[in-house]
This record gives sequence, C-alpha cells and structure tokens, in this order.
Amino acid sequence: MIKVEKLNKSFGDLHVLKDIDMSVKESDVVCLIGASGSGKSTLLRCLNFLEIKDNGKVIIEGEEINKDTHDLNKIRAKVGMVFQHFHLFPHKTVLENVMEAPVQVKGLSKSEAKEEAKALLKKVGLEDKENVYPSKLSGGQKQRVAIARALAMKPDIMLFDEPTSALDPELVGEVLATMKELAEEGMTMIVVTHEMGFAKEVADWAVYMHDGKIVEVGHPEQLFNNPTEQRTREFLDSIL
Repeated sequence: MIKVEKLNKSFGDLHVLKDIDMSVKESDVVCLIGASGSGKSTLLRCLNFLEIKDNGKVIIEGEEINKDTHDLNKIRAKVGMVFQHFHLFPHKTVLENVMEAPVQVKGLSKSEAKEEAKALLKKVGLEDKENVYPSKLSGGQKQRVAIARALAMKPDIMLFDEPTSALDPELVGEVLATMKELAEEGMTMIVVTHEMGFAKEVADWAVYMHDGKIVEVGHPEQLFNNPTEQRTREFLDSIL
C-alpha cells in the first residue's frame, strides 16, 4: 500500500528524516514509536504530502507520487489523516463537519453525503451528537468526529498522528476502541502513538524511530519484550 525509499526531509539546517525505508502492506497496522523529535510526525506528513520530501521515493498503491506530476488532493483523498488536535470547523455542526469534504472535494450530493455521514457517526458512537457544535463535545468525542470525517473520504489508508495525546486520560479509551474497530475491519493504518498498550495489542508491526532514522522494526511482542537494538531497549526502559 505504501512504500518509502531513502526518504529525506530537512527544515533549514535541521535534518529531520534520514534515508527512511519502510513498507506497509494492505490491512497492516503499523505503530511508530519513539521520543518526541525523532521524526515520526514529519514522516506521516510526508506520506500525506502536507510536507514535501527533499528526496527519496513515496510509492502509494504501486505508483510513485511526485508533487509536480500528481494532483495531491486526489492522493490525500486516498490517505486520510487524523491529527493530535482535532481541527474541526467550530461554526459547523458535527454532521456538517463530516459532510464537508465529500461535498466540496468529491462533489457528492448533500443528501448522499448526509446519509453517509450519519452512518459514520453511528460507527464512531456519536449518532446522538449530529446537531451539536464541536465546542459542546469532550476531547474524545471531537477526536471520534475527526476520525469519522477522515473516513468520509473513503480512504484506502489512514494515518493517525498521536490521536490521543491531547486527551484527558479517561477519554483515551474511547478513541482507541474506535481505532481498534477500524483495524479489525482491515483498514491499513499507520499510527504515531505513545500508547504502548494499544501498539502491543493492535499493531502488526512496531517501528522505533530515533533521531530521524528507523532503528528497529519488529512484531510488537518481539520489539517490546526482546528488542535487538540497545537504543530501543533504552527508550522502552525509560517509558515502560
């Protein structure tokens, strides 16, 4: 579904991603772990073309994507993204937030978009909130609306950038449960997360990043319980 080869990205003098190689197959759930500043979020943003790589390749569903030759909005429709902060439209209701992109970007009729949005809100357990404005929702509810909004574009791949780190601890579970359900349905997902329990339980692969490089890749069981790299061990010892 996604292949990255020798991907590099700098911001000025700061070399943030260094020769990243990564492959994600259909229905894989991949968790990116590592300390803040290790490049995880920048990698996600390069996969969604919110940041443009300096060099290397990003191949999505077998096709190498370049900003000069591809309509990046079409690519972003295939690759949904959920952010740490929910970025909902405050002046639109929950239902309108979920309807917005299919109508504006995909040209769906309002009635069709409304039907699909209602079904997605039901899926994330918020059908009773469709006429509420975001300011009246808890953080966990806002994040579930954001997930429904990303799903409204019918993406093939979902990227999650620390989707629970802005939430109060008691609200984290409801968002992770929604993500777990998506994983069980076979959605291809790349998740930047500090939730090690979620990574252990749901991920097919865990990827440990440090200083802009991928240090270790493994099945969660192996990576968490018996990492091969000293750096990985030190990181896990510091957080577990």
